[in-house]
Amino acid sequence: MARILVLNGPNLNLLGTREPAVYGSDTLADIVGRLERLATARGAAVAALQSNAEHELVAAVQASKSTGTDAIILNAGAFTHTSIALRDALAGIGVPFYEVHISNVYARESFRHHSYLSAIAAGVIVGFGAIGYELALDAALRKLGR
Repeated sequence: MARILVLNGPNLNLLGTREPAVYGSDTLADIVGRLERLATARGAAVAALQSNAEHELVAAVQASKSTGTDAIILNAGAFTHTSIALRDALAGIGVPFYEVHISNVYARESFRHHSYLSAIAAGVIVGFGAIGYELALDAALRKLGR
């Protein structure tokens, strides 16, 4: 059974109420619930964590190797543009990850155009709304042969 870790960074706990014109009306619980159902239907399992604290996300990435995680779906939020620590943790574990952004970061403020993570990601999904998580799950499972 494939094990997929879904990590969400700062402010993503506010989905559904935070700038719905940009991020949509789905809550994080809605998104995770859909991922769990889709994964189960394909014989996989999803574990999810959201944190506003960089060190908690780094710790979850580091732990993922020893817990048998096969792939990570990551929406690092603002840490995408600032966190070398998160990048180094991802580079150091050898677990493929898929970077997801709900909004099209390239159509927004210029500081959002740079990602410390994209160059080492197995794939990057940008601007498709909440369905981007589902696209990342599908990509991860296909890559794993499931």
